[in-house]
Amino acid sequence: MSLIHARKQGKIGRITLTRPKAMNALSAGMLAELSPVLRAWAEDDSVTLVVIDGEGEKAFCAGGDVAEIHGWGTSGQVEKAQKFWREEYRMNAELFEYPKAIVSLMHGYVMGGGVGLGCHASHRVVCENSQISMPETVIGLIPDVGGSWLLGQAPGRLGEYLGTTAGRMGPADAIFAGFADTFIPQSEWPALIEKLAETGDFNVVDTFGQTPPAGRYEPMMDDINAHFAGESMGDIVRSLRTHDTDFTSKCLDSIASKSPISMCATVELIHRQRASNLTIWKVLEQEYRFTHRAIEETDFIEGVRARLIDKDNAPVWKHESVEDVPPVLISRLLMPLGKDGFSKEEKGQTMKIGFIGLGNMGGPMATNLANAGHDVNGFDLVAPCPEKVNKAASAQDAAQDADIVITMLPNGAILNSVAEDILPVMKDGACLLDCSTVDVESARAVSEAAKKRGLLAADAPVSGGITGAAAGTLTFMVGGSEEAYKAALPLLDIMGQKSVHCGDAGAGQAAKICNNMILGVTMIATCEAFAMADKLGLDRQKMFDVVSTSSGYSWTMNAYCPAPGVGPQSPADNDYKPGFAAELMLKDLGLSQQAAESVDADTPMGKMALALYEKFVEDEDGKGMDFSAMLPRFEKRGRE
Repeated sequence: MSLIHARKQGKIGRITLTRPKAMNALSAGMLAELSPVLRAWAEDDSVTLVVIDGEGEKAFCAGGDVAEIHGWGTSGQVEKAQKFWREEYRMNAELFEYPKAIVSLMHGYVMGGGVGLGCHASHRVVCENSQISMPETVIGLIPDVGGSWLLGQAPGRLGEYLGTTAGRMGPADAIFAGFADTFIPQSEWPALIEKLAETGDFNVVDTFGQTPPAGRYEPMMDDINAHFAGESMGDIVRSLRTHDTDFTSKCLDSIASKSPISMCATVELIHRQRASNLTIWKVLEQEYRFTHRAIEETDFIEGVRARLIDKDNAPVWKHESVEDVPPVLISRLLMPLGKDGFSKEEKGQTMKIGFIGLGNMGGPMATNLANAGHDVNGFDLVAPCPEKVNKAASAQDAAQDADIVITMLPNGAILNSVAEDILPVMKDGACLLDCSTVDVESARAVSEAAKKRGLLAADAPVSGGITGAAAGTLTFMVGGSEEAYKAALPLLDIMGQKSVHCGDAGAGQAAKICNNMILGVTMIATCEAFAMADKLGLDRQKMFDVVSTSSGYSWTMNAYCPAPGVGPQSPADNDYKPGFAAELMLKDLGLSQQAAESVDADTPMGKMALALYEKFVEDEDGKGMDFSAMLPRFEKRGRE
């Protein structure tokens, strides 16, 4: 028996979901019927637009059939679940990019997979009983099917609020949040469909549109923006706890019932989308990183058991609270999947890559590229060659015939020397991607030398440290031509979570230098404040609770707190073993002052930070410690 009713009706193709007893939940069988019809109609000139609706009174589509997925997961058929998600996500992206207008008529419950089916249409219609939501955190999943794209586009911090609390949207709220476009009473839908079939003109939808009843979220935006703007889910919870209001109380009650892992990953995915304006395919690829691992590594199986199978509504999550979830776990769940990943192409194009510099940063970066199926030839004078990376005999050997050569080197002088060695042997049109942190002048000189040989070049220093290199969550600041950036982008997407094209050659290094000057200065200020708080008798946790949700908020306080046992886990909790070594901060501050001098920029705080880190590293045993180890330094000192 068919699970959909697909037919041509006048000038339109119409698909009706026909599982009303299951609230039209999207099953593997339904997906297998939907995708071929949509693809065929995309090429059918007799179909001018597509209409999608659902049978029954309760729901357009109440999500993916997670009970079916749970059955696969608990019976050793994980690959079936992974295949379902891949095929569903492909359909989501194809709906998003569909070459013809799609009118989705979303009545009743529209949840999860239903959002992926209806909310990527070009013309999204809601009615008086529409209830749209992304409730995945309830069952230990994340807002997938492109949900993190929609949430990232929502006004203010509404996306974080809806994604973590699973809040439902009525028609006005759905339009305000960007999940729908037009309100039309359901009683008028038959006339709308008839007119669309007669004319084949999607503009008809607007002529039926009316003003929806008032929603509830727009008046709440001040509270939502105030409390859901934190860098992490932990920040959000801490902000809510500092205020005793009806809004914060309801939010905390809602959050308490959701999966801590899922909420932390949801916030991270929304932030990635908002920061980088990712394409729908890239968003789905990042969501799939989580769902691919969901059955074996997250709360998903337990969440579905508690909510939908046994229905005891008493899930035993892996962590008691969001503050117990290690950031490294979220990074691991969102790491690239390599050959198992989701992409627009069924099989990604394999590139030949030369990688020169396989130290603490370069080694794991090269490993991630090899794990993604690329042919990586690596060279380093000292560091060992990682597993899966082919060991080259020399830098020239690594660069020969490579599509892209990546360098991760200690300084500008070595970069210039390596470039002089490898540029003559690189093949025409290849790209030199330097991920080192060096002076702007060296970056520009290497770019110019590459250009003279008919090669592309980009400077792409990174932020994220050793942990980010291993997890594939680096941020790349890229300088160079648009052509060079596009050539490097597929590899940047594997090695990092974000890349920003900052401008022409040297712009990436300029951005990195400015960023790390701010970082060095704010870490010193954060350490000074903790040391002073100690002497004033202020409890460190109390200080963190105040500052992390007030105007003193900063990355060095909230995400990389230098006080052991306070805030998210950081190097301070591991005896200050380096995530980002103090000597590397000294190097970057030196580059910032070198750049400041070259352009006559007044940077007194940067200059003072350089002097303090120079003294710390060279005279006070700071070498080999994390740059946040400035805190114990200040603890021991009095006012000079």
